[in-house]
Amino acid sequence: MAGCGGGRGGEGGTVAVIGAGVVGVATALHLLRAGRAVTLIDRAEPGAATAASYGNAGVLAASAVVPVTVPGILAKAPRMLLDRDQPLFLRWAYLPKLAPWLARYLSHASEAETRRIAAALTPIIGDSLADHQALSAGTPAARFVVPARYLYAYRDRAAFDGDAFGWSVRAANGFAWETLEGEALRAAEPALGPAMGFGVRLDGHGRISDPGAYVAALAREAVRLGARVLRGAVEDVALQGGRVVGVRVDGETIPCEAAALTAGAWSGPLARRLGVAAPLESERGYHLELWGPSAMPRGPIMVSAGKFVATPMEGRLRLAGVVEFGGLRAGPSRAPLEMLRRHVRRAFPALRWEREEEWMGHRPAPADSIPLIGPAPAVRGAWLGFGHHHVGLTGGPRTGRLLAQMIAGERSNIDLSPYAPARFAAARGA
Repeated sequence: MAGCGGGRGGEGGTVAVIGAGVVGVATALHLLRAGRAVTLIDRAEPGAATAASYGNAGVLAASAVVPVTVPGILAKAPRMLLDRDQPLFLRWAYLPKLAPWLARYLSHASEAETRRIAAALTPIIGDSLADHQALSAGTPAARFVVPARYLYAYRDRAAFDGDAFGWSVRAANGFAWETLEGEALRAAEPALGPAMGFGVRLDGHGRISDPGAYVAALAREAVRLGARVLRGAVEDVALQGGRVVGVRVDGETIPCEAAALTAGAWSGPLARRLGVAAPLESERGYHLELWGPSAMPRGPIMVSAGKFVATPMEGRLRLAGVVEFGGLRAGPSRAPLEMLRRHVRRAFPALRWEREEEWMGHRPAPADSIPLIGPAPAVRGAWLGFGHHHVGLTGGPRTGRLLAQMIAGERSNIDLSPYAPARFAAARGA
């Protein structure tokens, strides 16, 4: 176990933040700014290439409130799994283990549930650009936060009309947009080829120009403010009289007065130790980076046919997306990466690049598509903040702020009940 940083006192004692991705680092910063002492713990360095906070699309997708489980997905899924150009993949050997979670997941594929989930996600991600600007203000991390319009690119108007339900959900949650067709789309985004004939553009979004470097810079700011950073595996949370008194890290107990579990897709076992049996799966995501591109989009583009985002980053164009179910242990598949290559050639036919880099990582996917944010119902001093599916970067700062407020006993101006971990309460250690 390795450590760095000093640690400083603060009213209420030390909070151990378990997981140093964007949610954990945001939680740590908000706690430090409120005067709390923080120990930030992860197996890897903040911003490490193994983490979802490193490999995400880098887009601050405030309008990405529509879950995967829209009405009709059950009927479409078999065809999507058999079509190599669709962004849904399954490792078939994993299906028996996946089946109970999948049944719960698909039970939410109705209009009422989609609208309920979107209404819950909007307060967490709807002001993402402002949340990231506030989190990084006055720090070296601020340079990575870039305001941008977000463009959805479609083959034609008919393809856009096929997504009418999703756009109605966005409209119901306060999002507005403009449509671009033909030459207007070409003028707005010259990098797109003729296969893309219709676009939807939203203001008030943004991008992170290097997600891994951004999280690392935020973590350095936490250290500057006094956080202690430990490298190690958290094995358990030590309790006394039903209250958190420490965390067990590589065989050593680190004292603390509260613990916040923000370990993403790896949060499930420790959450169960805290009495929360979250139905959590890995929604495996991929990215393909094109270094030295011959042209760069003006902002992030969602290519609707492949459900991936092309995001300009420092020195490269990142193509990120795809949903694959295959668990936490299996290595990358080739098919999702090849799908990304085919779609980028169709969307940007004139694009050339010098070299490529591939990545695969794990998004934390609860069966109801709503993150867990709040107290463990049966353990005093234990807090949870994970389960953001594909919007972890987008919602990280707001989640961190909410956790810090709750730990401090402050009231929030939003209804926190949709995120309550108590909805998955179980016997501790079950």
